[in-house]
Amino acid sequence: MARHNREGSGGDQRGFHYEVSYQPDWLRLMKVTRNLESGRQSTKILFRNPVDRREAEPGDRVRTGIASADQGLSFEVAVRDPEAVVTRVRVACRVPDGKGSTEEVEFVLESGLPPKNP
Repeated sequence: MARHNREGSGGDQRGFHYEVSYQPDWLRLMKVTRNLESGRQSTKILFRNPVDRREAEPGDRVRTGIASADQGLSFEVAVRDPEAVVTRVRVACRVPDGKGSTEEVEFVLESGLPPKNP
């Protein structure tokens, strides 16, 4: 039986703070990719699940929420995965860039927690 979501947090390359709501037996880590002032792209681990093994089966519906009050960003992703085949979900968002325009920020949610030891 799937367990209830847990809460976590993290920061990105530009110092923005994020709150993460995640399923503890599915999400292994979350990455964020942003364009830097130099024009280069940077990817950073935003959040890593503090446990290294799952305690229960994730269930057939996986929900992950991300919010950043600093950027006015809040969304939830729900994936129905009854066969447990989804390993990665990518979400791209438009957020204010601080210069009167917007920029695209990409989040990657990765599964892959191994089962609990027997």
